[in-house]
Amino acid sequence: MFEEFKSYIEKNNLLGKHDRILLAVSGGIDSMVMTHLFKRMGTDTGIAHCNFSLRGTESDLDEEMVRDFAEKNGIPFYIIRFKTIEHASAKGISVQMAARELRYEWFEKTRLENNYSHTAVAHNMNDNIETMLINLTRGTGLTGLSGMRPSANKIIRPLLFASRHEIEKYCIENKVPFREDKSNAETKYTRNKIRHLVIPVLKEINPSLEESLKATAARLAGIDEILSEYIEKIRAGSSFKKGTTTIFNVESLKMFQKSKALLYELFSAYNVTGSVSTGLIRLISGGTGKQLFTKTHRIVRDRDEIIVSPLGTESFEKIEIACVEDLQNVPGIKSAIEIDISPGYRIPRRKGIACMDSERIEYPLVIRRWIKGDFFYPLGMNNKKKLSDYFIDSKYSLLRKENALILESAGEIVWIIGERLDERFKVTTSTSRILKIEYKNL
Repeated sequence: MFEEFKSYIEKNNLLGKHDRILLAVSGGIDSMVMTHLFKRMGTDTGIAHCNFSLRGTESDLDEEMVRDFAEKNGIPFYIIRFKTIEHASAKGISVQMAARELRYEWFEKTRLENNYSHTAVAHNMNDNIETMLINLTRGTGLTGLSGMRPSANKIIRPLLFASRHEIEKYCIENKVPFREDKSNAETKYTRNKIRHLVIPVLKEINPSLEESLKATAARLAGIDEILSEYIEKIRAGSSFKKGTTTIFNVESLKMFQKSKALLYELFSAYNVTGSVSTGLIRLISGGTGKQLFTKTHRIVRDRDEIIVSPLGTESFEKIEIACVEDLQNVPGIKSAIEIDISPGYRIPRRKGIACMDSERIEYPLVIRRWIKGDFFYPLGMNNKKKLSDYFIDSKYSLLRKENALILESAGEIVWIIGERLDERFKVTTSTSRILKIEYKNL
């Protein structure tokens, strides 16, 4: 198995000559065997252990064993204790999902802080098969059916080639210490149901199930790579990024609206499911304002665009500005200064810079979202105009309109931030002091 381990790492280019690897070690048989194999290879490693505080004394004994192994073998040891149940409750997710979020976030933080090139996790062939079957049961695209990748996002999985039986055999032969998590035998969790109840039945049908599904996963992964390249070409030709938002051109998508499978793959990065992809087809053929939601994103039709934005990005709390110095601490405000000017002062005409008569400004100023009924006197005009009408006339997109911010003084709009100043606050020939604000991106 040691030779297979080295061969798998070389074949999948998982380890460079001078790489340092952070090992995610729970104390179970898989992660302890992985640690033993890396030690035999002479790789520069560190051990990261998470105590999820879920199994009382058992969790503490796991930590103690992994710590002892690290100390005896001269391997740097990193430990963290999580309040997993509290985290799950606060976020409204399962304990298993909470544990996953916590550990991977901490692994990456530890990796970066201690200059490791990758984090190694001990998923094996059987874990991969279970993942494929779970994804198939829940509904998934091609990527979900092709299982785990040997390497992705600085995570490597050097044991994916090995079956659970091979790992157990290596452990016995090399006297590798480990601790058994008794919860692995329970069937209340989905993965354990697949492992203990479903797979044994499938093995009655096909005794070579592991090897068969391993080969199937490899073929699907190859097809997925080809499809992913094709999808990325479509994405590049039909969309562009603006911050965290992705904007698709409707016309470029219409040629694909009869292909539900292709649209699913194109939008799967935004957690679009099979049922949501049906709504996506209606969105492409519909009109402005139609929208749908996934668990992570909002997808909205606006004129000839489809705008995909992460949920929660539209939130913005009102900010009160007590003095000019406070403006400089507002995200997106590049600079803010009050300056004395003399006759003939030239106002910068660059977009994003606003100069206003400082004597007309009353503190505290307020930065807030615009609301229905807001009006102002656009610079150069003597009549007031509703902001909603101004946005329509200026051809604001739905997203741009929703995210528009205003600067307000004593209940009056001074500036649509980054856009149009109010006539009442403009610099005149009698102005002696101005407030100059440069806006970057709020």
